[in-house]
Amino acid sequence: QRLIDETRRRFGRLNVLVNNAGVAPKVRADILDATEESFDRLISINLKGPYFLTQLAARWMIEQKKADSAFSGCIINISSISATVASTSRGDYCISKAGISMATALWAARLGEFDIPVYEIRPGIIATDMTAAVREKYDKLIAEGLLIQGRWGLPEDVGRAAAALARGDFAYSTGTVIHVDGGFHVQRL
Repeated sequence: QRLIDETRRRFGRLNVLVNNAGVAPKVRADILDATEESFDRLISINLKGPYFLTQLAARWMIEQKKADSAFSGCIINISSISATVASTSRGDYCISKAGISMATALWAARLGEFDIPVYEIRPGIIATDMTAAVREKYDKLIAEGLLIQGRWGLPEDVGRAAAALARGDFAYSTGTVIHVDGGFHVQRL
């Protein structure tokens, strides 16, 4: 609520919400050994926070749309390939990102009548602090052909996708998943 209140006070309007919450488990643990504490932490930060922030932002966007039919806004959720790829050493993370994927569909369906599109950007292997500890592992997998585009993704790749959505370049594509994963999602033989 504080974020929305401060945005309203400072800017007076809200056109774009980007839900980019994402923390990894403090300790990667097999799902047979994972703790309830870790699960609760990830669900709270990665799913519950964005879900209820979206609720607050959506209410305000609807308010703006009713006041001005020319209002243009959108909501962008950043999920992960972990939304659909099972990783038994990070089950809590996978579930939190799968939840974001479903939240995208739910909010897209709910906000459609107000012409407020909701999108999901699904990043793959992106070079960030979160992936630094597994850099060597993924360097090897990428070299072996895991990705069609044989390189690490960059935060800028995700940012460019978000910018295109925020500009309205895909205004008639609510509920769409934008894969920023170097072709990871493409099934190959």
